[in-house]
Amino acid sequence: MPRPPNYNQERQDRDRAKARKKAEKLAAKAAAKERANDNVDTRPKAESKD
Repeated sequence: MPRPPNYNQERQDRDRAKARKKAEKLAAKAAAKERANDNVDTRPKAESKD
């Protein structure tokens, strides 16, 4: 005899997975933004000659 479904637990598991995926995506986005900012700062600036 199968056990009865625990809908609340399943819902919590889905919500946790969704929140974890969202947090990973935001962290990756922040890291990419940080790398982009680092690349901008490390490039030598061209001096204009008048």
